[in-house]
Amino acid sequence: MLTKATLKQQIDSFPEQFSIEEIVERLISIEKIDNGNKQSENGEMISESNLNKEIDKWFE
Repeated sequence: MLTKATLKQQIDSFPEQFSIEEIVERLISIEKIDNGNKQSENGEMISESNLNKEIDKWFE
């Protein structure tokens, strides 16, 4: 979940004019990265070899 501080920091890093799409895209990316980091910290991940097996299934 995003915090006000993160939101303010991101808005402050943008140029004076920007589109809603740009800020929404950036915030979604930040939230996904944050969620991934939390999953990693909680051991909720798969090994690289299992990942490769899953990717191979996509192309069968």
